[in-house]
Amino acid sequence: MMETYQKILTSAPVEASAPCRIDMGGTLDIKTFYLPLRRLSPCTVNAAINLRTRVRIHPYLQGQVKVSSAGFESISFSEDAAPYNHPLGLMFAIAAYFSVSGIHIDIDSDSPPRSALGGSSAAAVALVASLARLLEKAGQKPLNRKQIVLLAHAIEESVAGVPCGFQDQLAAAYGGINAWYWENTLDASGFRKKVLVSKTFHDDFSRHILVAYCGIPHESRQINRKWVDQFIEGSTRKEWIAITDLTHRFTEALQNRQYQSAGTIMNLETDIRRSMTPDVFDDMGIQLIEEAKKLGCGARFTGAGGGGCIWSIGETSDIDRLRNIWEKCLSQNPDARLLRVQIDPVGLIVT
Repeated sequence: MMETYQKILTSAPVEASAPCRIDMGGTLDIKTFYLPLRRLSPCTVNAAINLRTRVRIHPYLQGQVKVSSAGFESISFSEDAAPYNHPLGLMFAIAAYFSVSGIHIDIDSDSPPRSALGGSSAAAVALVASLARLLEKAGQKPLNRKQIVLLAHAIEESVAGVPCGFQDQLAAAYGGINAWYWENTLDASGFRKKVLVSKTFHDDFSRHILVAYCGIPHESRQINRKWVDQFIEGSTRKEWIAITDLTHRFTEALQNRQYQSAGTIMNLETDIRRSMTPDVFDDMGIQLIEEAKKLGCGARFTGAGGGGCIWSIGETSDIDRLRNIWEKCLSQNPDARLLRVQIDPVGLIVT
């Protein structure tokens, strides 16, 4: 079978791409939170952005799996020797699930490495889709988007060492601007999608947001761990109930295209998270947040913070003014910059 895969890849590499995301109400997509809070119908809002992660699969040495990605040193291991706790270990774990070797997984991302935009999950979705397409070409059954999401999430959570949410994989697979409701259903998914902004208004929405990379790669595992531990021990239940309510209010504001109101709600959510984990922002992040507030815009970290990106939402006139201010702030770090983003309406693409 491996020879069949290599013949297919020699003829034409398999490729897939998926978008990153910005978000509000993250962490509620983790079972630890949304199952006990089920009575409140918790949800997470995310918007897929046109910073895509592309995965190409090429033939390689038989019995070996090689992974290359910008920002990391390329590595190669035999199919049963790859460390899953390596920064690229998730890719090896996915290859192991499909029992595929003799391949080179080449990852190319439009987003900065470890920018807290869900790039690793987008890569996982794209790799699952690519390997599923490779196996399909070899005569096996295809996977649909929902199956790809569930599989990518399951493998990522299995090697992460901490509970993982679904939102990154869903934004990568489906694109658009959606609220995802986390439900204790009897099927395998437990999520439901609600479109908040139709494709007609994607361009308009893009003019109401800014996304900045602070120049420091994020390290969110310890922050997520704190949130989980605090919630389990019962010390922050009121805070997470409030975050659930604010996320509902945020969805309503987006549906009504009330961007100033959305910003106000976002700031309230951000303040609660900062009270639980003050280290969620570095000095640059704090500066960006405070400048956004002065102009009546909302701002928060993407993902679980701890470096990476900050995004803002508000009226276009205020966002235009904030853009100039943020650019001056970001100029303090040569690695920091504004990211030029638009909403991605498509999600996963496999070729």
